[in-house]
Amino acid sequence: MKQFRLNRLFNPASNRCFDVAIDHGFFNERGFLAGIENLEKAVRTVVSAAPDAVQLTVGQAHYLQSIPGKQKPALVLRTDVANVYGSQLPRTLFSRMIDSPVEQALRLDATCVVVNLFRIPDQPEVADQCIQNILRLKPECDRYAMPLMIEPLVFQSNTKAGGYMVDGDLEKILPLVRQAVELGADIIKADPTDDVSVYNKVVEISGKIPVLVRGGGKASDAEILARTEALIQQGVAGIVYGRNIIQHADPAGMTRALMAIVHEGATAAAAAKLIKS
Repeated sequence: MKQFRLNRLFNPASNRCFDVAIDHGFFNERGFLAGIENLEKAVRTVVSAAPDAVQLTVGQAHYLQSIPGKQKPALVLRTDVANVYGSQLPRTLFSRMIDSPVEQALRLDATCVVVNLFRIPDQPEVADQCIQNILRLKPECDRYAMPLMIEPLVFQSNTKAGGYMVDGDLEKILPLVRQAVELGADIIKADPTDDVSVYNKVVEISGKIPVLVRGGGKASDAEILARTEALIQQGVAGIVYGRNIIQHADPAGMTRALMAIVHEGATAAAAAKLIKS
């Protein structure tokens, strides 16, 4: 049953999940590599702070799974690769899924697989590829009891924002999140909204499917901690943060601070004390 794997992903006391995303090298963007040039070191630093999960790729999952002992974080396996993140986009955009994704996840002892669902202005072909990826992946996940995390991403226009920029418009996020639910997501990994106080609407539109919130772009400690506190109050089931941890001067401290908010209900001010100045 999928629930057996979900039990490894969600904290039994808080019933929430903190997943640290370190799968950025998959996307062929130099700027995404800051802080993870030495991925083995980055993984060990994050693991030392004991998050619930670490998100990695087929080529890098071994850095997590080769760590001895049973207390290490669960593996969330990235199953798709895309070229949609650059400030200057190529002539043709794509989103491609790895071959036999669930079989590879099982061999790597993953707890969950994750796949994108893009909404990019004037790029319906990429959205179609994402939907086809999900339609292929869903029956395999059901067959092998592998939880499916779908990541609905609403982009701003590249000509307006330049590069991988989240559109925090609630009216655009809601239908894409709902589409992910309709396609069979077991977990939703969704964009933050510009107005955090309305995030309960994203939780509502997802029904009983747990919502983990993406970190979005790099932000100050005060902003990311305050936003996380507000999101927990809005009823989210956890967070999936990447660059705000791996590009931080104290990634382990930031992980512990966010864990305190997610699992212990700490305030942003109290959590900030866990980060080295």
